[in-house]
Amino acid sequence: MIQDVIHEITNQNYSKITKTIENFLISQIEKTNSKGVILGLSGGIDSAVLAYICKRKLKDKTFTLIMPDTEITPESETEDALKMSMLTGLEHKLIDINPIIDEYAVHVESNDKANGNLRARVRTNILYYYANSKNYLVLGSSDKSEHLIGYFTKFGDGASDITPMVSLYKLQVREIAKYLGVPENVILKKSSPHLWKDHEAEKELGISYEEIDPILHCLFDKKLSVNDTERVTEIDKSIIEKVRQLKMSSEHKRLMSQKPEGVQS
Repeated sequence: MIQDVIHEITNQNYSKITKTIENFLISQIEKTNSKGVILGLSGGIDSAVLAYICKRKLKDKTFTLIMPDTEITPESETEDALKMSMLTGLEHKLIDINPIIDEYAVHVESNDKANGNLRARVRTNILYYYANSKNYLVLGSSDKSEHLIGYFTKFGDGASDITPMVSLYKLQVREIAKYLGVPENVILKKSSPHLWKDHEAEKELGISYEEIDPILHCLFDKKLSVNDTERVTEIDKSIIEKVRQLKMSSEHKRLMSQKPEGVQS
């Protein structure tokens, strides 16, 4: 049954996981001789969890950037991001990226999908600008679910120096958020990178994380076949195949730039 698989995924020691991530962040700062970490605070659950982890032992070494595009980002999302900053006490800076996106439109032809990915890449550029100026490490907020199915913009929100939550499925991120005391409205809201108006992750994917995570767990953690995954989860085989294909077709996003074989350096 799918609920059994979900329980298997979510039944974790979140206190231990939190401490592991904290120690990882501290060790990476020391290892790279950095002064701290920087992250984009969107108002969504992934960046909220990172902020709540950072406030525990790295409060004075964490800088957050809130970067809405005021033309398409819901005002409530920016309000939630500002609220996260207030509740965690982390230093923040608010930058409206809309004028930057508009400036691109002056020079290049408009394309809705390209503009959406441009928003993610502009945010990453700004993160690295401040990371350079402050000698900080950029934290990526991608979780395991997004990473495996390629639900991120290459060289956009998929770009970072370290990705502390890339081993946690979305359902596990929700549980660690509860453990850390992230506000309930942030935990319950629909996930969205807000690359265009009314953008929702599950609506775009056509699958819920309550299906995505069990499928990924069975296929890639437990190494089950598609047929066995269907039997264990009772999820329609076509959905399982769709998730498997998302993983396969997005492989290029998780690899370094490719080069021809047989060429000696």
